[in-house]
Amino acid sequence: MLSKAKTLHMTNAFHPSSGGVATSYRALLTEADKSGRLMRLVIPSDHDGVEQFGDFGRIYHVAAPHSRFFDTRYRTIWPHRYMLSRSGRIWEILAAEQPDVLEIRDKLCLNWLGGLFRKSFHPGIKRPVLVASSAERFDDILSAYVAKARAISSFARMYMRYCYIPLFDYHTANSPYTADEIRRAMISKHARPLTVCPEGVDCERFHPDTRDPALRASLLARTGGTEQSILLLYSGRLSPEKNLDLLVDAMARLNNIPEPDCRLIVAGDGPLSSHLHGRLGAVARGRFAFLGHISNRVELARLYATCDVFVHPNPREPFGIAPLEAMASGLALVAPNSGGVLSYADAECAWLAPADPISFAAAISEAADPGERNARSIAGRKAAERHDWPIVAKRLFDFYDRLAIEQHQLEAESSAITYTYG
Repeated sequence: MLSKAKTLHMTNAFHPSSGGVATSYRALLTEADKSGRLMRLVIPSDHDGVEQFGDFGRIYHVAAPHSRFFDTRYRTIWPHRYMLSRSGRIWEILAAEQPDVLEIRDKLCLNWLGGLFRKSFHPGIKRPVLVASSAERFDDILSAYVAKARAISSFARMYMRYCYIPLFDYHTANSPYTADEIRRAMISKHARPLTVCPEGVDCERFHPDTRDPALRASLLARTGGTEQSILLLYSGRLSPEKNLDLLVDAMARLNNIPEPDCRLIVAGDGPLSSHLHGRLGAVARGRFAFLGHISNRVELARLYATCDVFVHPNPREPFGIAPLEAMASGLALVAPNSGGVLSYADAECAWLAPADPISFAAAISEAADPGERNARSIAGRKAAERHDWPIVAKRLFDFYDRLAIEQHQLEAESSAITYTYG
């Protein structure tokens, strides 16, 4: 009987400076390697190649063009790479690895692979357990990049119902908020088991002890602040779905009051970088600084612990690894009172407010109080510790092990059936 399932994960949401999805898979690879578990990851790249990750992990790079839509920093493995033929790079990887569980984190281009397996498109490769992993809501992505219209929401629901949900055996989502879209779109004809599998945080690396007074002095100098200033931090992609204009509008309100004296640090990059810089320059000139994308996780951890308040403006965040990293670092969190952050953030460990400028700015002002900020930061650290990656990864891998065992038992029972014709 199987003990540790061999898992193969595929995603298009991965590039050298990408955020939550890349962080998640690297953490899972690390935990898999620690436990002697075979894990494979397939990602788009500028070249074909194989990267060994420890003793038990492996990352397959598949040459793919830059995305024509959404964020052009990403590359896309398009469906024709595996739908038109039983040969090619994708099928070669699957044939070589023969995974017990195939997890696909993509709703537009890689999802069709699940349907091909269900139709026995490639008889030379054993059929794995097919798992769709949702790290975002399709309706939110379309509303951010296409249009905010009822027709778009209806299209998203129909697409999920007929072009996504039926192609897999099981579905996982990173939060109840993300799972809700799948649940609402599912119909009895295509009903599939749905499990919430949250993301995690590296509590050893992201820790209050990494606070750096010298870095704080440097950040205050860059933003024109003083020792009494409150350093706000936003870390993440600078893209349409992040609702970044709320940061600008909140800073505009905070800039018009004497206290608290707030200065904003922006760590990240993306298609809205110039837009955000321009708008902040108009309402808070000299009171903010852009650091760009910080790929060094040690430096990022130091930045978190050195600031005072983490501001997360997205009311439709699928989960939010960055806010969780901030909480692990002892940083106060101000976020909208909706979305996936509610998986771990509540009124005891964060400031949650409606996603409008007045409410958000008021929440930031409240978080500036040192005593209350310290109390909620301690509670936030405890909440983050419940999502430490070793705990989260073990639960996920145990879940996949159970799925593989069930599949193995079904196959054994099926092969043992004999038919008598009388």
